[in-house]
Formats: sequence, structure tokens, C-alpha cells
Amino acid sequence: MIQYSRFELQNGLRVLIHEDVSSPMVAVNVLYNVGARDESPEKTGFAHLFEHLMFGGSKNVPDFDEHIQLAGGDSNAFTNNDVTNFYDIVPKENIETAMWLESDRMKSLDFSEKSLEVQRKVVVEEFKETCLNQPYGDVWHHIADMAYEVHPYRWPTIGKIPEHVEDATMEDVKDFFHKYYHPNNAILVVSGNIETAEAFKLVKKWFADIPSGERLKRTIPQEPPQKEIHFRNQQAKVPVDALYLAFHTPDRIDKDYYATDLLSDVLCNGKSSRLYRKLMKELKLFTSIDAYITGNIDPGLLIIEGKPAEGIKLEDAEAAIWKELELLKSELIPEVELQKYKNKVESALVFAEASILNKAINLAFFELLGDAELINEEAKFYQAINTKDIKRLANKILTRENCSELYYRAEPIDETD
Repeated sequence: MIQYSRFELQNGLRVLIHEDVSSPMVAVNVLYNVGARDESPEKTGFAHLFEHLMFGGSKNVPDFDEHIQLAGGDSNAFTNNDVTNFYDIVPKENIETAMWLESDRMKSLDFSEKSLEVQRKVVVEEFKETCLNQPYGDVWHHIADMAYEVHPYRWPTIGKIPEHVEDATMEDVKDFFHKYYHPNNAILVVSGNIETAEAFKLVKKWFADIPSGERLKRTIPQEPPQKEIHFRNQQAKVPVDALYLAFHTPDRIDKDYYATDLLSDVLCNGKSSRLYRKLMKELKLFTSIDAYITGNIDPGLLIIEGKPAEGIKLEDAEAAIWKELELLKSELIPEVELQKYKNKVESALVFAEASILNKAINLAFFELLGDAELINEEAKFYQAINTKDIKRLANKILTRENCSELYYRAEPIDETD
């Protein structure tokens, strides 16, 4: 059981504090309620750009990393479709350094042309390196574009095209910052070896005077149900053919979210899972195969991906997957099989609780979902799932009309070269 205290400053900043005397360190985590889904279709990649810009300096901090390192700490960040999250881990004696740094960039980020130009180049190079010059690098561009027609999940976090970031103006950047990066659109979590009263006193000292921003009114279009299979045949310079099946799933707070997660585990989590055991080990149709869910706040995807073995056509590999899916839809799985995955999930949750950083990130995320107490209830939700739930969701989710298929074919070798 993770104990925590919750506060809210007058400027709207939500604060959660968790004491953990077993660690000599303290994690300071700031989650901003902004991700790729908040971007304009004509200006994508901005949330990811800001992940970098927030390290580019602020009014009183020209070099963020230098101060963290001098304090004996470490810092990093991540962005996804739904959130942008920054975190610092420092010795408890130096927690004020982390508070100072995070408050300064929330209050007065440096909008210099130099910083913008440097970070633009970094982000564009990352786009080119990971999406354009890496084998299968644009897979998520294809999957997202097929699976979503109106929801902003239809582009990946890195953006649709690099030109959107290349063409970002100073006015664009300032508008995006002032809209999303302010106290009443953020959640601050302090986790580690510090007393709650002391931590909250420091939070008030460093964050209470930061002005609130405008109250957000999100109008994210909801994706209508998919009624027919979507198919795309892509060819590129990749080592081998690959196959991707994407199925729409419930949103993160839907009661079926946890059963959907277990469904993906039953399909392919470990060497005894169904797709791995049957299609890879027994029939040797694949050299690799996996299944997982995206876990988005809004309705996400269950992905099955695999690389067929040499000589196996994509069509035959796909047919073999569907055969296993139909079996899962027609028969109840053995209780012992389901319990194995429940136990795996519970072990992973317990292991995650050993890290002050994981606890800080999870508390912030569950607070964003509407109830931080979910951090203590997830294991119970997983254990309550039964074999009938798995069969019901398999029949609801794993259908052809709910599927987007991507054949990613290797270009034939030109023997004249």
C-alpha cells in the first residue's frame, strides 16, 4: 500500500507527496497534461519539441543539466500521445535545487532564437534517424494513420513530418507554452526520503507564486467505431517482411482496460504464451512475434506484430494468427493459464513500487486519470478478471472489421547491382 498526501495550491497546481525513508534520494516529478493529441494536425511534434525546449534554459537557469549534476542528481523527460513528464532524482539534501529548476522553467522558460534553433535541429535529426533512416522506422506513422481517421492519435508523438517542427515560429512556440505549461495544467509529485510537511513547505515556496493559466477546454474528436478492415501494403528497404495487426481497445479508465491488457499477455507474453508457443516454436512460422497494448488515455490499440520465417508468405503468417485468435474467441482459456498472467502482472506492480521514481510517475498519472488511489487498486482489478472476460473481449476486439493490417515488405534485391 502506497501512502501519500494530496494538496492543491491556489494557482491550481496539484501536489502529491509520498514518504519513503528506505531511499536516500528524492524524486521530483512534474507531469504536464499535454501530449501529441493536443496538437494541431498542421503543427504536429510540438509536445515532443517542448520536451527538449524545457532543457534549453530559463530565466535564472541557463543550463538545467549542469545544476542537477552539481547537486548529485539526474533528470530526464518523456512525451507520449497524452502527457509530457519531467523528473529529477536528487539526494534529499539537495531537493531545493530540483524545486528551483522545475519552478523556474514553469514560470519563465527562455524563448531565445538560439535555443529554439538548436532544439529544432535536434528534434528534426531524431525524426530522420528514428523514422526515415531506420528499418521499420515509419511503422507507427502507417498504423496510426490507418487506425484513426479523426482522433489526433492518428499521428505519432514525434509528429507527422519533420517540416512541422522545422517551420515552427517563435510565436507558435510561445502560444503552445502559455496554453499548456502552467500550474493548473500540471501535477507535481515528491517521492522519497523527506517528511510531508517539509516537502509541502518547499513546494509552496517555489511554486505558489507562479500565475495560473487559462482553464483548458479540450475538444478532442472521438474516433467513431471502425466498421471494416483497413489494409496497407508498404514496401521499403528492410531486412525482412513484417506483419502488423492493430485492433481498437477501450480507454484507460474503462472497466475492460485491465482485461484487455491480460488478453494481450495471453496472446504473447513469454515463451509459454499462445502466439509464441504455437506459431514461433511449434510451427516455426515466425522468427519473432509480440502482442501489447498502447495504454492510451483515450481508446488505444492492441498490436500484434511479427516477422515471418524465411520462405513464409505474409498472407500465410497472417492466416495462422487469425486461426489462433478464432480459437481464443471460441473456447474459454484454462483458469491456470489466466492466473499465471495475473501473477506476472502483480509481481511487476510490486517490483515497480520499489522505485521512488516509478511511484512518483504513477501517482502523477493516476491523479491525471482522476483518482491517485488507483495506484493501490490495480492488482485487485487484475485479479478480479475471469476467463469469461477474456473470451468476451476477444470476441469484441479481435475482429476483422476492428482491425488495421499493415504488410511491410522488404524490397526485392536488385541482382544487377
